[in-house]
Order: sequence, then structure tokens, then C-alpha cells
Amino acid sequence: QVQLVESGGTLVQAGGSLRLSCVASGRTFNRNAMGWFRQAPGKEREFVAAINWSGGSTDYADSVKGRFTISRDNAKNTMYLQMFSLKPEDTGVYYCAAAGSRGGITRDSERYDYWGQGTQVTVSS
Repeated sequence: QVQLVESGGTLVQAGGSLRLSCVASGRTFNRNAMGWFRQAPGKEREFVAAINWSGGSTDYADSVKGRFTISRDNAKNTMYLQMFSLKPEDTGVYYCAAAGSRGGITRDSERYDYWGQGTQVTVSS
């Protein structure tokens, strides 16, 4: 059974930092793109960041560019999202996702086949 499990979400003050982790089990994704998405209350899920299989190519939503860093450790089957200078508008449930087949990074959620259950990030003002 393939599972993606996120962790690291919590309540933090504006301007603070957090690091989210996503651990995959049941199969490896070291040849697949992975990404982070988030969903704020009352809003649709949105793209946050994506990374290719090697970590050599990344993409970020404009709203987080320069503040968030996506990375991965294929030896540990783990992906990370380091978040700095957090803002109240970063509040939401953060989901990790993995593509089921090889391919380039993408912002399209339809291209991701596996999803975690989400971890809550709350940024207070």
C-alpha cells in the first residue's frame, strides 16, 4: 500500500519558520516528480512547489517564491518544504503529492497520482 505521510505542521507566528516533511512508503518515487499543495479554509487547493526526481529542477508559486524551499532526499524517500517568513495567508492544510510515472515537474494537480492526508499550518498575525 502506497502512503504519503506529511508532518511538521503547527501553529506559528507571522515571520516564523517551519519545515514540513513528506515520507513515502510502499514504493519509491526517486524517478518521479513530487509537489506540495495547500488549501485554505473556503478556498480551492492551490499549487505551492514542485521538484523533479533529482532535485535539480524546482518550481514555486509566485506567492511563496523566495520564502519557501522544496527539497528531497531520495535515499530516505522523503520530501521537504522549508518555509521562512511565514504570513497569515500561508495558513492552510498542506498536502504532498507524487506522480505515479516518470515525467517533468508540473503545477497540475491532475498529474499527481498519490496524495498525503495533509498537515495543518496556521500562521497567526
